[in-house]
Amino acid sequence: MTNKFVLEAINREFPEAVVASAEPYGLLTVEIKKEEIKKVIHHLKSSTLNFMFLTDICGIHYPEQEERELGVVYHLHNLESNTRLRLKTFLPKDNAETETITDLYAGANWMERETYDFYGIKFKGHPDLRVILNDPDLGYHPMLKQYALEDGTRTDKDDKMFGR
Repeated sequence: MTNKFVLEAINREFPEAVVASAEPYGLLTVEIKKEEIKKVIHHLKSSTLNFMFLTDICGIHYPEQEERELGVVYHLHNLESNTRLRLKTFLPKDNAETETITDLYAGANWMERETYDFYGIKFKGHPDLRVILNDPDLGYHPMLKQYALEDGTRTDKDDKMFGR
């Protein structure tokens, strides 16, 4: 099964769902509209494409992209043909919510919880969406790029020591 074949199959079944596609390092990467992502994943699993294994779900944060600040990345794998696929969907930060796929892949449960924990992305219909790795009283999502990497008020650091 080739990347071209998989992309044509997605476009044929969901002609309005695909926003963009690319093949970085040979891995087919398809951006899907957030309203269509669950339908596309369901089709990829239940059709003859047979992407039966969910490798990973993770979040991404691009603060400079207005109305597309947060994203969810799904990595799927067809074990029979050894074909891998990356699907992305983007969400506005103010309404970072997409549908759960725990009913399609049981392994999505903890992956979605981790994504919620670190990025604040909510998964509608998730059976138990709660913080699992951070302190529940933390009050923020640590992977969001909203804090400076260094404290500009520190006086004990000399940038000359770091080659700056």
